[in-house]
Amino acid sequence: MKILIIGGGASGLMAGGILCNKGFDVTIIDKNEKCGKKIYITGKGRCNLTNNCSVDEFLNNVIHGNKFLFSSIRQFTPSDTIEFFENLGLKLKTERGNRVFPVSDKASDVTKYLLMNAKKCNIVLNEKVESVKKSDNKFIVKTDKKEYCFDKVIVATGGKSYPATGSTGDGYKIAKSFGLNLIAPHSALVPIKIKDSFCKSLEGLSLKNVKLKADINGKKQELFGEMLFTYDAISGPIALSLSSYIGQERNVQLSIDFKPALDEEKLNNRLLREFDANKNKNIYNVMKNLLSYRLVEVFLNVINIDKDKKINTITKDEREKIIKYLKKFELHFDSLYPVETGIVTSGGVDLKEINPKTMESKKVRGLYFIGEVLDIDCLTGGFNLQASFSTAYACANNIE
Repeated sequence: MKILIIGGGASGLMAGGILCNKGFDVTIIDKNEKCGKKIYITGKGRCNLTNNCSVDEFLNNVIHGNKFLFSSIRQFTPSDTIEFFENLGLKLKTERGNRVFPVSDKASDVTKYLLMNAKKCNIVLNEKVESVKKSDNKFIVKTDKKEYCFDKVIVATGGKSYPATGSTGDGYKIAKSFGLNLIAPHSALVPIKIKDSFCKSLEGLSLKNVKLKADINGKKQELFGEMLFTYDAISGPIALSLSSYIGQERNVQLSIDFKPALDEEKLNNRLLREFDANKNKNIYNVMKNLLSYRLVEVFLNVINIDKDKKINTITKDEREKIIKYLKKFELHFDSLYPVETGIVTSGGVDLKEINPKTMESKKVRGLYFIGEVLDIDCLTGGFNLQASFSTAYACANNIE
């Protein structure tokens, strides 16, 4: 049996390795000059390849496609992914948040071992698939260089994020040509643009152990951890994750709780102690004990308190205002960065069109879709790559 895999990324290489090791005649076609191009930039070049968590914890971190992934994640769990790579010889380590990385901190090593596992595959580079058609139970595949004939076709082209890596929506065109429904691709895991002008002065500022809160069209979300300011947006782990919840919604209210470990009463007591010990200092210097020094002036400007005002002249109302804004510092939502800048794409091939156990199209026998081309997206932490590996495994393991 001759099988074509379109796309030599994480899911394509995983599926290819499994299939060729089962004895199938497998060809992987990738339009880039090398396979795994997107893998090289994941995890800031370190590749957070999975999350060392239970199946239930994994599913709790899926934004879209939770029920769909129920079968494939049980076929190939995060533990299976870890075992798979370690059996190939790649040494792994688990870091904060159960994020799994190569010990080498080199994303290229993940690609290296995926390629090693897929060494029996015929890998064709620098060739773009232009069309796929089915005729007499065979798939006729035209590229920009030649024409092929295959028994089965697996689409592993990725989404539309990071188009420089080759993710330009090619898989969507193939799905559409066979009459499959698509969920419009949109941003996921992207910076959140805010309207507040103070953002520029905070560019590069990283905040740890804060809580980012959102009211998204009436639905509340809270994420605890690290975030940072860019010149026109908030980014970092909790902001990127929150963007996936926001999706295409526009009715969004945002705020930061700078002191999530303290309720208002405890925060008031802390503030009273600070004020009592620094009666003759100005508010600017005392607030540096509570906030990053780069944030203090912005914070005082927002609540309209002169930074040179002496502590012994601060009124009760002003102190209560400080407490209120430390617990709820509002940010004014503008929009999400475009889909092309996202770590992953939300949207893609409608999951209703796909068999969740095998990844085969319900409309077209022998045509499969795996990885990010599907309408699946997860939070940061290795969950998206795990989804790619699990859907690839479910597909390849069920082809006989």
